[in-house]
Amino acid sequence: MALETVLERIAGMLRAGTIRRVRQTLMATNLARGALCAWELPSGSLDAAFEYMVREDPFSGHVVIRTTDSNSVGSSYRLWTTLKVPQGFSLLKHAEFLRAKVGAVRFRAMPARMLFTLGVGHVRRRGLEPGSRSEVLADPLDTAVVQLSDEEWRVLTALKREFAPEEIVRDLWRGRAAEAGVDLQTFCHVARALNAKKVIGRFSTFLEHVKVTAGGERVTRYNALFHWAVPAGREIDAGREVGRHHVITHAYWREGGPEFHGVNVMAVAHGTEKAVVLAHKAAIDAHLREAGIAFWYTNVFWGGRSEIKPSEIAPEAYVAFCRANGIDPETMRE
Repeated sequence: MALETVLERIAGMLRAGTIRRVRQTLMATNLARGALCAWELPSGSLDAAFEYMVREDPFSGHVVIRTTDSNSVGSSYRLWTTLKVPQGFSLLKHAEFLRAKVGAVRFRAMPARMLFTLGVGHVRRRGLEPGSRSEVLADPLDTAVVQLSDEEWRVLTALKREFAPEEIVRDLWRGRAAEAGVDLQTFCHVARALNAKKVIGRFSTFLEHVKVTAGGERVTRYNALFHWAVPAGREIDAGREVGRHHVITHAYWREGGPEFHGVNVMAVAHGTEKAVVLAHKAAIDAHLREAGIAFWYTNVFWGGRSEIKPSEIAPEAYVAFCRANGIDPETMRE
């Protein structure tokens, strides 16, 4: 197809909401301290807390209200968020700030100790047979934070900002180079260096997969967070086995602690039918047992109301946030 046609259609789908955003993704787990946070809230305050995390906190990314099929360990934690705090600042201090803001009873922060798979493709996962998996194990990816120079942060900040429809043009990066205060050649040179440091992900168009699109379709209906508690020392083995299943979009080693019955492997899957999602879960359970990986507890936390946005990771943005909220930024450092 002609380039102009492609650009016109991408911009049109972005305006219509079929595409949620167009942006350069980052390996954010290597750029900022992050954690999956589960929040227990007083009765009646869940929706207000959800709105605050979505509208007022740029460091909270995925914000999801979750339920379990039965009252179980951890089911009182209804609000789940991903939280990333820029380098040099304390994730736990920011979480305490949020706890006070939304009136949470308590929270559990679960940093990723290892990442096993990161992919999306809810449309292509339709029709997958339960148990469908790669012939090879998922590669474990470290979550160590990479240090960047001031110039690299300026380029990265301009690089990652999502594109407005009018910015979908042939010469995509010239405006972003000017935004970073460098010429295009320098911008590209720094971007290549960032890619070599393995902090650059994919350049992606994100389909709207939760809300109904302009065409009246919903790409997926069920968002499931799977939990397993496996023996200490088998977390990487289990994560690699879970991560090889094609239905999985994210898999992590995280420590759920006593609040979640010692869970240490988590994964996310999506589907349009609940029974099919559960069939995928059962197939993964059976595969773990066949691989000799026992687990003494497992659960599914179903996603309901949700908003997904990139977490802000630029240190300057955190300083500005603190000042706007009457906080001395120095008091929020690690």
